[in-house]
Order: sequence, then structure tokens, then C-alpha cells
Amino acid sequence: MQTLYLECGMGAAGDMLTAALLELLPDRSIFIDKMNALGLPGVSVAAERIAKQGIMGTQMHILIGGQEEEPADDSAHHAHEHHHPHEHDHAHQHEHEHHHDNEHEHAHDHGHTHHHASMQDITDMIGGLDLSDAVKQKALAVYQLIAEAESHAHGCDVSEIHFHEVGTKDAVADIVGVCLLMEMLAPERVIVSPVHVGSGHVRCAHGILPVPAPATAYILRGVPICTGGIRGELCTPTGAALLKAFADEFAPMPVMRISQTGYGFGKKEFRRLNCVRAFLGEIDAPREQIAEIVCNLDDMTGEEIAFAQELLLQNGALDVFTTPILMKKGRPAVMLTCLCRPEQRETMTALIFRHTSTLGVRIHLCERDMLTRHTEQAETEFGAVRMKCAEGFGVKREKPEYDDLARIAAEQSLSVREVTEIVEKHRRGNE
Repeated sequence: MQTLYLECGMGAAGDMLTAALLELLPDRSIFIDKMNALGLPGVSVAAERIAKQGIMGTQMHILIGGQEEEPADDSAHHAHEHHHPHEHDHAHQHEHEHHHDNEHEHAHDHGHTHHHASMQDITDMIGGLDLSDAVKQKALAVYQLIAEAESHAHGCDVSEIHFHEVGTKDAVADIVGVCLLMEMLAPERVIVSPVHVGSGHVRCAHGILPVPAPATAYILRGVPICTGGIRGELCTPTGAALLKAFADEFAPMPVMRISQTGYGFGKKEFRRLNCVRAFLGEIDAPREQIAEIVCNLDDMTGEEIAFAQELLLQNGALDVFTTPILMKKGRPAVMLTCLCRPEQRETMTALIFRHTSTLGVRIHLCERDMLTRHTEQAETEFGAVRMKCAEGFGVKREKPEYDDLARIAAEQSLSVREVTEIVEKHRRGNE
């Protein structure tokens, strides 16, 4: 199973995740060209291959109107992105935050008119980009996580959350970039390490707040995090939302055969290498434990046994089957086998005792290896047909769903075999 593992020992931010994932692509120019052709007004994206602390990696640069904002004061710390309840545009003094340094402050000390973008503005902006629907939907889901976290932190409705205009374009480039890279890499599973969030306090437009910032802490509910000994904000709301949106699991690195690694640098210097590290490789499908419950039946009708089988399946059994056997004195009988998860054992056993004539059951705890399974849609001349796909251990196979074949056969006055051959021929022609 192709697995992406993200090591977030120095937190995560949108630009760091983008850079780390970009390093896994064989041709990064395809991504850069795609990002610069999206249609984000005044935004251009560049990737710089540099060395930090003797290690080569990538640092992203998002230019707005040809310029990249840099931190003006490295002594203070704040979030990468500024969102807040706001109902109108006005002239004011403010601290302005952006995505490309996971520990810094950038304070503007002058008054000017500053525009803000609502969640609807973000939806319209992303909807107009030259991207697949899947990437757009994922990017909006990430933004929704951020907006919900900010609304919870500020005690207001999501509709009241607004984003600074310059920071918005910067953030959209980061979020869309990660979503696009995930589509290009297409890992089957994404595992993320426990997240280092930093420590101390962060200065933002709302004042001085503890690290992790309230929005980040809200997004990372249920996620293993640590503070460590580094002062400053290491994980931003954007970084947290991207991790939460894509992670199938937060856990230490599993045993995996690594094929590629990537280093995505942040712009702040620490005594430790400031990066997100990405690993792409293969892990074996997880070995699952199951319970096998078995009993012998020699005094039940076939209909009674079928009824018991159906009840077991309806109540969550993984599989139920029978095997013809001969018992003592040559009596023909049936061996009923029920496969279930270990925690279902008592439920299945009670059902077997209630709905069969057995006086006892044999229970074995087993391990099983499985191929990874999923369903795809195949478009044919008869309409959509579901394809049951399975892969793993060097094997890949697919099979059309029988219910769809039977339906088409009845509608077209064909045999199931004829429909199967037509579907498989169409499938091969589209490969």
C-alpha cells in the first residue's frame, strides 16, 4: 500500500507542507506551471532548492504583485494567517500576518484602507480556479476547518469570519498547492506524526495569545501533540487544518519501504532543522485479528440454517458459510462457520445458540491478511457499472458487481456472461 508519512517534529505550515510534498514529484516544474496558471490575480509561485544545516531541501516563495512579504521583527511570534470577525472595510492600524514563517511577527504601523474576504469570497475565488472539482472541494474543506475554529475561538458565527486580502491570496496558494500535490501524488494512505506545536506566546491582532493559538488547538482536537523545548508558534491554523483534512491516522512511522523523501523548509532559523519531512513508500496491508466461531448441526432444515446465516450477517458478521460433513454413525450434517471481529464474539455466539440447535461452539482467534479493497465506477454502453477492486502484496484485480450485471442482463435480454464480456472489453479499451 503506497503510504505518505509526514514527520511534523517542527510543526507544520502551508508553505512547509507544499515544499515537502513538491520534493516527492519527479518533475516539480509541472506543479509550478500549474500553480502559476491557476488564475489567482497578482500571485506567482516559485520553489527554491537550498541547503540548511547541511541538508538540501525546498523553500516555497509566494509573490503577491511581484513581492514576497518578509518578517519585520524576528523577536516576536504570531500566526501565519489572520482571520477575525469583521463586518466592514475601514482605515486602521494593524498587525499583518502571512504564511511563510512559522515563528515571526510582521507589524504594519501605518493607517490605510484594508479589504477583507469572507468565506463566500474564498468559495468564489477557489471556484474560479483552473482545478479539478476534487481539489476545489478539498481546499474549501480545509478553509471550512479554519473558519469553524476561528468562529469557536471568537464566539461568533462562521459567516462573520473575514480574511485579510493579501494574506488570503497567500493562504489560498498554500492550501490549493497542498491539495493539488496530494492529487498528483495520490497516496493510498496518509499517516502524520504527533505534531510539535511549539510553546510560549504568539502576538496577533487580538493581543498576545498562548501557543498553540486557540484556533490551532481547536483544529488539533483528538490529535497527539507536544510542546517540546522550542519557544514560538510551530504549527499554524492552516498547517493544522491541512494535516487534519488529509491524515488517515496520526501515529509514529510504521514499518515501510521508503522510495522518496522530501524536506520542506520554514523561513525561521532554530537550533533544530526547521522543516516538515515527507516520506513516500510502501507498507504491507495491516494484519487483522478475527474470531472464527464454528458448530456442527445435524438436526436442522436447510431453511432454518439459511435463516440463522442471514441473521448473523445482518448483525455484523464478516462472513458466514456452511460445509457439508459426516458425523458419527455416518450421519450427514452441516458445519456452520461465522467469522467476526473479536469484540463481536459474544453477540454472534448468543445468536447462534438462539437460532440453531447446537449445544456448543468452538471459537478460534485468527489473523488474516487482506487485499485493500475499493469500488470504482465504469461507464459502459449500458450505463454505470460498479467495479470491485482489490490490490496489495503485488496483486491487483477487479471484478464487476454482480447485481449491476444481473440488472443489465434483465434489461437488455442478455445473459450475465454476455454482459460481463462487454463490460470487461469496454474496461480494457479505456486503459
